[in-house]
Amino acid sequence: MKRAARVWKTVLAVLCAAMVLSTTAQPEASYFTTVDLFVVSGTPVAAWQVELTERRGAMQIVGIERGDDSTFRDPPYYDRVAMTRSDRIVLASFSLSDAAQLQRGKVRVARVHVRMTGTPEPDYEARLVAAGTADGRPIDAQISLETQTER
Repeated sequence: MKRAARVWKTVLAVLCAAMVLSTTAQPEASYFTTVDLFVVSGTPVAAWQVELTERRGAMQIVGIERGDDSTFRDPPYYDRVAMTRSDRIVLASFSLSDAAQLQRGKVRVARVHVRMTGTPEPDYEARLVAAGTADGRPIDAQISLETQTER
């Protein structure tokens, strides 16, 4: 009799555990995407700073690449610790190249690799904090972004 009671208690415990595990929240679906940041200016761009956010808070930044312009040889500067804790990042770069070598027009300055969770359609906001010429003067410029999903 005691053995049968132990078996039933064990079966009941296993069933309870199975119910708890089956009702716990499943991890949200996620996917990877890239955000290309472009500085657009009729004046050659020697320095720039951009703030990128995702309004819903579903963005996790997993990598950052430099853009197309060969005068910006390295990836942009950013706070590595802030990158892992936030859905916001500030990127910046500068070039010491001569003004004649600097690009103008629509220049891709960075590619941000992102892991998105939960939301099917990200709501990015990019803000151009600063842009300047080779001699340090501010320039009139805009920021634009393009995304590509890597599902």
